[in-house]
Amino acid sequence: MAKQRSNGGVRFALLAPLAALALGLLLAGCSPSRGFEAMRVANDIAAAGGPSALKDSRPPPSRRLLAYEVDGRASTGDLYLPGDRVEAGLVLVPGAAVNGKDDPTFVAFAESLARARFAVLVPEIPNLRELKVRSTDARKIADAVRHLAGFTPVGQGAGQEAGEGAPVGIAAVSYAVGPAVMAAATPDAGPKVRFVAAVGGYYDLEAVITFFTAGVFRRAPGEPWQTATPNAYGKWVFLRSNSDFISLPRDRRLLLEIAERKLRDLDAEISDLAADLSPEGRAVYALLDNRDPAEVPRLIGGLPPRVRAEIEALDLKNLDLDRVSARILLVHGRDDRIIPYSESLALAEAAGEAQAELFLVDNLAHVDLGPGGLDDQLTLWRVVYRLLEERDGAPAPVLPEALAAVD
Repeated sequence: MAKQRSNGGVRFALLAPLAALALGLLLAGCSPSRGFEAMRVANDIAAAGGPSALKDSRPPPSRRLLAYEVDGRASTGDLYLPGDRVEAGLVLVPGAAVNGKDDPTFVAFAESLARARFAVLVPEIPNLRELKVRSTDARKIADAVRHLAGFTPVGQGAGQEAGEGAPVGIAAVSYAVGPAVMAAATPDAGPKVRFVAAVGGYYDLEAVITFFTAGVFRRAPGEPWQTATPNAYGKWVFLRSNSDFISLPRDRRLLLEIAERKLRDLDAEISDLAADLSPEGRAVYALLDNRDPAEVPRLIGGLPPRVRAEIEALDLKNLDLDRVSARILLVHGRDDRIIPYSESLALAEAAGEAQAELFLVDNLAHVDLGPGGLDDQLTLWRVVYRLLEERDGAPAPVLPEALAAVD
């Protein structure tokens, strides 16, 4: 059986030796205390539930299930709080994974960020548990931002108007990056977002589809195609995500069964199911079965209208990035076989140097970091350093003592 990757969490390899950090400090001209903290936080992320220096030096964070309401829309999520003090707020969004916010790797990642003194709110997004990515999930993320940002910041009086609290960050992985950036562009939540950290995200869905079907990508428009062997997991998640938009019940059932069979075993035979599809279902299957990059635009144009509409709604190249005031921190692996690193290049180019910072590493394999060289270690240390820098530049929210917990 082919190996399938979880998109739920982020895993870093241990940063090497203090010499790497010392070199980074010299190159970056950064704060030594923040630099050493960044090393400890990065190592804590790498350790997951195992021992680390950060765990030894700080009290364990708490995790509670939180119920909240924004403009009459009820939501739940996990709130992770540091064991000592809160210095900033962060909305953390998992990728498409059946365990969602309860994925053990993701929980360990959230705990590391809370140990780094973020108040971390992880909204429950049912679609992501069902391996579906929806443009409407941007509202769930925006509501989480508004709720977390609504707490009174340090130095403000208790009479402050609701919703004028401390700005917060958003961190998202994989296909959840699209809805996260869209949330940062909303008129109500966008001004409250200080930064967006995106790991293994996308910009142009046509380019992503071209990659996971034809196995090619371009570093920039007009450049020659580069080839790579895609992880077919992403292709079948795409089918699973869009099967609801097929009008004929028989085709919906067949396409869903194709997706689920392939997600269980990427080498599974599906010709028996594909043979029974009607023209609408065959239009979807033809796109996924295609290997010619030149055919992708035509095949997308032949998709059922609701499928095309959702692709267009999720496509960040259709989003006016001028509506996003937050800093955008992009992390991507050159070895990514689900979403090519060219997507973060494209998003950084579209957002502009004044707004976006791009961090490329060699060994990230989408969201699971493998052993890397000194360049990778320094780059990932810089990523964590920038997160802490954003934390230190934001006013800390003051959380109420009593939070509405759900048992």
